[in-house]
Amino acid sequence: MLSDASIMGERLLARLHAAMNAHDVEAFVACFAADYDSVQPAHPDRAFRGREQVRANWSAVFTGVPDFRAELVRVGAAGDTVWSEWHWEGTQTDGGRLDMAGVMVLGVRDDLVAWARLYIEPVERAGAGIEAAVRDMTAER
Repeated sequence: MLSDASIMGERLLARLHAAMNAHDVEAFVACFAADYDSVQPAHPDRAFRGREQVRANWSAVFTGVPDFRAELVRVGAAGDTVWSEWHWEGTQTDGGRLDMAGVMVLGVRDDLVAWARLYIEPVERAGAGIEAAVRDMTAER
């Protein structure tokens, strides 16, 4: 049985998802605490605080990718922490494709996203395969 906090976290993710697909920046920003803390561990220079930066970021996404669509693949919650897997797609205004996938881990406080750790990256469709990735990790050539 899910705890009340887990149910609230899943409802929060449902609101976030709906706002993304509606391109409703105000509904999207309303999901975040004023002191929201965003971290991207694989890209430490992208960290920021505050919901106004969320507004600026997602206003640019909704403008630059007019047909942006988000798929919420999976959600799990434990206490005030919610794990979510996403796939984002769309066509950029210059004709390029947006195709990103990954995971967000969110901290929930007062039914708002208080903090997040984002692990969302461009989907690589034409890579060199797992053996090449392992070689890169181990410096074996």
